[in-house]
Amino acid sequence: MRFVPFLALMQSVVEFDNVGLRYGTGAETLTDLSFTLYPGSFYFMTGASGAGKTSLLKLLYLAHRPSRGAIRIFGHDAITLPRNRLPGFRRRIGVVFQDFRLVPHLSTFDNIALPLRIAGIAERELRGPVAEMLAWIGLSERADARPAMLSGGEQQRVAIARAVIGRPEILVADEPTGNVDPEMALRLLQLFSALNKLGTTVVVATHDIHLLRDVEGAQMMRLDNGRLSDPTGSLRYPPKPLVLRN
Repeated sequence: MRFVPFLALMQSVVEFDNVGLRYGTGAETLTDLSFTLYPGSFYFMTGASGAGKTSLLKLLYLAHRPSRGAIRIFGHDAITLPRNRLPGFRRRIGVVFQDFRLVPHLSTFDNIALPLRIAGIAERELRGPVAEMLAWIGLSERADARPAMLSGGEQQRVAIARAVIGRPEILVADEPTGNVDPEMALRLLQLFSALNKLGTTVVVATHDIHLLRDVEGAQMMRLDNGRLSDPTGSLRYPPKPLVLRN
């Protein structure tokens, strides 16, 4: 059973209060979402295609603002946050996009190193961590390759490495194992779990419910037609249960 500090359990990292999201004038994509996420917890988000998983993740990594309701991230009102402060908050959130979004003219090494360079880490200090990450994802021999030279699975691994290299406070991943074989999927989940044990709150959207068995202490969030269902409960040894609020 993994130890989680008492204070971390008492403080929230994300709070949604009666949140709704609508694109244009259509029906709401997300409706009446109220929940709290805690530091150092691991959540799998499941649901059928079209249930709203990607839309919810976009709210979590501040790509969209909700149509209604309140969101607090890191103790701050995310809706009224001035635009000039958004980049600083986003640097605290690692994101694995379903379409990878690698920078096409950068090498594998430079794509992974990008968050560290943005954070101002010196070149001599980032080379070791990036090389270690390349070895972990099995792409040391592809360090100089551009994204167009990589397979879909290799691009997925680079995208994940880029998201976790800076040890973000929140990691949001949209179908992160969809383009890799089962062995690599387990390896990537181990990477997420290791980061989680360092205190990162992890939220993984996935269709593959079998992944849930592979992370100790994971919780499940399920979306049905844009609404959050009651959680099924802990899978093993929860550090803190998902809290739904009426």
